[in-house]
Amino acid sequence: MGKRKPMPSAAARGLKNRPKKPRSAMQGAESREENPQLLEHDDEIVDTESGAAGTVQRDKKANGSFQGTAQSDEDDIEDEYDAPSGDAPGDTINNGNDCFDETETSCSFHRHVSNIITNEEVKVLMKKNYKFKWEMPAVDIPRSKWVGTGEKVQEACDDHLRDVKGKLRDHWQRTLSDHLNSRMSFFSLCNSYRDIMHCNKKPFYLKSNGPDSSTMDAYLMHALNHVHRTRDVVIRNDAKLRNDADRDISDDKTYLDQGFTRPKVLFLLPLKIFARRIVKRLIQLSPLPQKDSAMGQFKKEFGESDDEGIPEHSTKPADFDLLFAGDIDDHFLFGVKLTKKSIKLYSNFYSSDIIVASPLALKRKIDGGEHGKEKDFDFLSSIEIVVVDHADVISMQNWEHLEAVFEQLNQLPTKEHGTNVMRIRPWYLDQHAQYYRQTILLSSYLTPEINALFNGLCLNYEGKIKMVTEYAGVLPKIQLEVRQVYERFDASSIAEADDARFNYFCNKVYPKIQDLDEGGLLLFVSSYFEYIRISNFLKSKEASFCRIGEATSQQDISRSRLWFFEGKKKILLYSERSHFYHRYKIRGTKHLLIYSLPGRKEFYPELVNMLGESEIRKCNVLFSRLDLLKLERIVGTSSARRLISSDKGMFVFC
Repeated sequence: MGKRKPMPSAAARGLKNRPKKPRSAMQGAESREENPQLLEHDDEIVDTESGAAGTVQRDKKANGSFQGTAQSDEDDIEDEYDAPSGDAPGDTINNGNDCFDETETSCSFHRHVSNIITNEEVKVLMKKNYKFKWEMPAVDIPRSKWVGTGEKVQEACDDHLRDVKGKLRDHWQRTLSDHLNSRMSFFSLCNSYRDIMHCNKKPFYLKSNGPDSSTMDAYLMHALNHVHRTRDVVIRNDAKLRNDADRDISDDKTYLDQGFTRPKVLFLLPLKIFARRIVKRLIQLSPLPQKDSAMGQFKKEFGESDDEGIPEHSTKPADFDLLFAGDIDDHFLFGVKLTKKSIKLYSNFYSSDIIVASPLALKRKIDGGEHGKEKDFDFLSSIEIVVVDHADVISMQNWEHLEAVFEQLNQLPTKEHGTNVMRIRPWYLDQHAQYYRQTILLSSYLTPEINALFNGLCLNYEGKIKMVTEYAGVLPKIQLEVRQVYERFDASSIAEADDARFNYFCNKVYPKIQDLDEGGLLLFVSSYFEYIRISNFLKSKEASFCRIGEATSQQDISRSRLWFFEGKKKILLYSERSHFYHRYKIRGTKHLLIYSLPGRKEFYPELVNMLGESEIRKCNVLFSRLDLLKLERIVGTSSARRLISSDKGMFVFC
């Protein structure tokens, strides 16, 4: 039997392996014309956080300021003398559909970064009054459709590759072969540079991972294309300035091509198993070779395969075994640099193009880490694409970490990082970068937290796209004949919902429980706040209960399960996070009381099926009109709407 790696406890998660602070100073070399020998002996910058090395170069001064920036490195210097298509540097290139001419308005990248929004447009965006005007079917996702603001996105077709660089396009046509068309649907949405919320993505660890692989490939292709396009513009302008050192660029908008720092793409992922999969596929989709020196370190830290430690004989659900089979550490943060020659992992943050991180590790970095170290998160100042994948798993960790990261994105840097201010795009200087940032949120289901993040912190001027799904529900997966009674309580607003639920439980539900003597009541709650609140209430009532939460020790868990099974404790308080990380089958359950519905729909039939050993099976569910998102995934969209709109307050499913 394979051995599963233990899940870190709630107290341990986030308190270990804190990152060290990287050096902020950037060493450089003189330009090729002045001292070509220095290019071969460029000083390395050791990233004390990742143990990797990066390099930067500095051109000769022109017009009293540096023309090169920290966004160039040794490999990039060679690129400056070798245009992407082999043409002379500085020449305008427009080979058919390659879209190399940066003045070509049909290129989505150029159109997005060159548009300057006004203060009036910013005021409109701040009102967050979004109107989803159009819709189109979601390919390979049943009962789902895309809806969006603004003009309708063009239907997916091969012509969407016109915005892709020649080398990338050729490589994808060879690598993806017959699968390229399946990637085009989501790639076309990403290429529109709008904020995207996809909350019906089937995870790759389930049996059929085709749609998930297509989605992942699409956003990786989009990220690679964006990084290559950004880099090409900088290289071309560097070459022009090298040929004409006396050129005055103060009034030339064509040289506005950079941000405050180099990193442009941020991938936020909950576990190392996801990071390993993303980086491995990123390397496969890039035409650049990978530096072998860093790959060994990556395999050592992230594992060799995605299915390590899957038990041969397991009583757990298949999705649990597959999800927790790999490395489930939730603390990682490293940079990825793309040059002409190769892809480099563990590059210095300020010389990286892509940052791969968990919300926990990045939050620790923002806070300064251990021992009061100096805070250093300026590398987040110029992020232009953020991808949050597996947001549903992040919601089972600490969602506040993710919100804290978003609050620090696109802030003015605290230090100068070798950037020439004469070449910074105007919307960075106007502090409008957040309105140009594209955010892609991916999850297997929608939560109020994801919805709030999408509506409140995603303010892309291009607009928004989200998926809408009609759910069939999971009631057919219940294997028992159980009378499930749904009780609706009134909650006038989200702010009052928690108190309304608690008051209904204390005044209407608990008195009935108190009068029963048989015990065997499994009390399920979905949030940690509810878990603590109900636990304190039961203590105040001197109730006979035990509890299992995400912070409960293994010894206490075993004791609680035994006491509940033997009837020594009448009530077992059980949290959704604990079920997510352990998937216990609670024996001795006679009565299931769902205080708040689980976010993951598959948990509902698992909980109800625990009543299988009891001759007297009872199931009660508390809900309000504000629980529609959870309710429709469990009972189905049509039934959920009836439960919400009906004048009655009690409903029965059999």
